[in-house]
Parts: sequence; C-alpha cells; structure tokens
Amino acid sequence: MRTIRNGLVLALGITMTALGATACGGGGDETPAAAGPNEHVDLTLATFTEFGYEALIPEYERLHPNIKITHRKTGQGGPYHQDLITKLAAGSGLADVTAVEEGHLSDVLDKGSKFNDLSKIGPADASPDRWLGWKYDAAKTKDGKVIGYGTDIGPLAMCYRKDMFAAAGLPTDPEQVKPLFASWDSYFAAGADYVSKTKGKAWFDSAAQNFNAMVNQLPQGYIGTDDKLAVEGNQGIKDAWTKVTDAVAKGESAKLTAFSNEWNSGFKQGAFATKVCPAWMLGVIKEQAGPENSGKWAVTAAFPGGGGNWGGSYLTVPTQSKHPKEAAELAAWLTAPEQQIKAFQAKGTFPSQVKALTDPALLSQTDAYFGNAKVGELFAEQAKKVQKPQYKGPGDGQIQENASSPALQAVEQGKSAADGWQQLVDSAKKITR
Repeated sequence: MRTIRNGLVLALGITMTALGATACGGGGDETPAAAGPNEHVDLTLATFTEFGYEALIPEYERLHPNIKITHRKTGQGGPYHQDLITKLAAGSGLADVTAVEEGHLSDVLDKGSKFNDLSKIGPADASPDRWLGWKYDAAKTKDGKVIGYGTDIGPLAMCYRKDMFAAAGLPTDPEQVKPLFASWDSYFAAGADYVSKTKGKAWFDSAAQNFNAMVNQLPQGYIGTDDKLAVEGNQGIKDAWTKVTDAVAKGESAKLTAFSNEWNSGFKQGAFATKVCPAWMLGVIKEQAGPENSGKWAVTAAFPGGGGNWGGSYLTVPTQSKHPKEAAELAAWLTAPEQQIKAFQAKGTFPSQVKALTDPALLSQTDAYFGNAKVGELFAEQAKKVQKPQYKGPGDGQIQENASSPALQAVEQGKSAADGWQQLVDSAKKITR
C-alpha cells in the first residue's frame, strides 16, 4: 500500500496459474547483449501511484544521452498489478523496468524464470549490503534468484488531528500523545474516550486500515510459510478481529473505504481524528486534506504494538525486456541512496537503503504541513523497529483486498462480528483453493 503503497488498494493480488515456458526477449538464462556506449536505447519504466521519479528520469537521461525513458504511470495499484499479471502470462507487453508492490511480490516470486536475475546482470555497486537485509532478501526466489531492487519501505507511525484532540481535551504535543498509541488496547481505549467526549465523532477512518496494520505486525499472516491458508488457526488474526470490531461497535470508526471518494473527502472534512501512518501516507494526507488543513495534522514516532512495515515496492526487469542490462542499470540507479532520498523529498517514499537512513539530507528533512515535524529522523527511528517483515504467500494481497476488507465493511454496516469473521474465512478459502 499505496495500496497500499496505496495502503489498501494496494493489494489485489491474484494467485497465478501456470505460465508459458518462455517469455519474449529470451529465457531467464539467455539475455540479449548490452548495447554499445553510443547506441540509442529506448527504455520503458512502469510504476503505480507515486514513486517520486518525475525529476529523476530527465536527470538519468542527461547522464546517459543515448537512453530515452518512457514512464508508464498508473494511478492505482490494484489495476496496475492485474495488468502486470496478464502481460506476464501473455509473454509480452511489460515495461523494461516494472515495479511490483510488496503485497504482490509473492505472486511473482515463484515465476522467477520470467524475470532477470539482478544479482547476475546488475551493476557491481548494487550489492546486497546496500539495502536493509530484510528488504533485499524478500525479493529472492526459493532458489536464490534476485528478481527485484528494493525501492521504498513503509515504517509505521501515527498521524492525528491536533485541533480535534484539543477540542476533546486530549494532549496535542507529539511526545505527550505517545502513551495513547502505546498498544492497540490503549489506542482503542483512547478512541472510546474520544467518542464519548465528542458525542459520537469517529476516532479512525476505517476498520480495515487498522486491521491491515495489526495483521502485518503478526509473526504469521493470512498465508503460512508453507503457502497454505492460515486464517482460521491464527489466534493473532482472531484477536485483532475482536479488537477492531469491538471498536466499531463503540462508534470509533468513520466507516470509510480507503481511497474511495468519501475517504478522500473525509480528510478535508475532519471525519476522523487519527490515521495509521506509514511514511507514504504523509503525501496522501497532504493531497487529500488540502492546504487549508496545513498545521492541523501531526505525526508522532509511536505506533501500537511497537511498529511495523506497511508497503514498499521493488523494481524488476522482466525477461521480456530487449535491453535487460540497461534496464538493470536504470533500476539500480533509481534505487541508489541519493535517488531514494530525492524521491522521499518529492513524494514521501521512505528509503530502504542503509546509507540513506543515516544521511543528514534525510535526517534533517522536515515537513511544514505536519508542524515542521522532523519526518526524516522520525521514520528512520520507526524503520529501525522493523526486524523481519511477515512472509506473504501467494494470494495474501487478494485476501486483504477481497476478503478481510469487505468483511469488515460489512460489520461496519451492521453485520455481526461473528458473521463477518465467517465471511472473511469463507472468502479467503475461495481465493486460495
């Protein structure tokens, strides 16, 4: 997310059926020769939502006069990944450099033959120690092939409306509000208090947004490491379901579907007081809440349960590419520390590069919209709390988007928590059967 990076349009993963044996542009072990230094090369780059590459592309073209880049930018992550899977199966149509969101990564990892091994064709400076270890390892196939260079990550913090907190008699300083966000129990308890004091105003935007963050924090999510469905027997998921649906019953949810028109408008209208905030969400809030709400939002280096990661993507080079060497060099350059910092400054996509996390250019980054918060330092601190992201097997993204979210929306519209849980289980089984 965006879905998730878009938060939650972010995941509309589709379990793939067997694909053809050979993609256009050669097999996984046979790559076309690199172009000569002066030979003109046309490359295509496909991304979704906001990667922050608008200024970087012309910079790369200036540094490489023989290369012309066409950027295919899609607005939402769900349709983008559906199209990716269709073109992957067809064996043609994918960009030379194709972005893949982490929630969909599992749907392509077992199709490693359709992607170039970047550890073999990529430049020498794109070494594993460039990235956070868990970020790099997540893009490895079971046989050790590296199919993606990590772009951003989504360390979690909490955003809130200072003016709405003040009106309810709650603290407003980022340090003083941290105890409210110490655990999910304290968060939902503060929400119940807020609803009472404001005579029914919502504490958070949607049950699904909180539930997704809670599930991402668990050692095991919807799919086990054996790639089998693990919902019914996962006590952590059941406990998260109970906490979220109890909060819904207490009136804490604004009952808005993430990235819907109503959800977008909710930021401007002050429809909710708090928001789970991976780093990329700052850009979403600024865009949707608008300049009239600048200074009303704040972000704090706290998150219920200690933190976690939500979102982040990879740049891959499909074997369909006719210029895999040049494509790998472009992907490596875009994900280098210097460029990741520039992308963060442009769109809030937080770096996954080790060097970037200690760079003064990142740590000194502030955001006037959030009261001049030191967002670079804040999210670097939150990123350190992420040890090992949860394994996401095939179908994980689709369960999040097409099973858990609709089930929670049904509860928000009046269905009982027990019936909603059964809806989640039944839908997940259909997706993974």
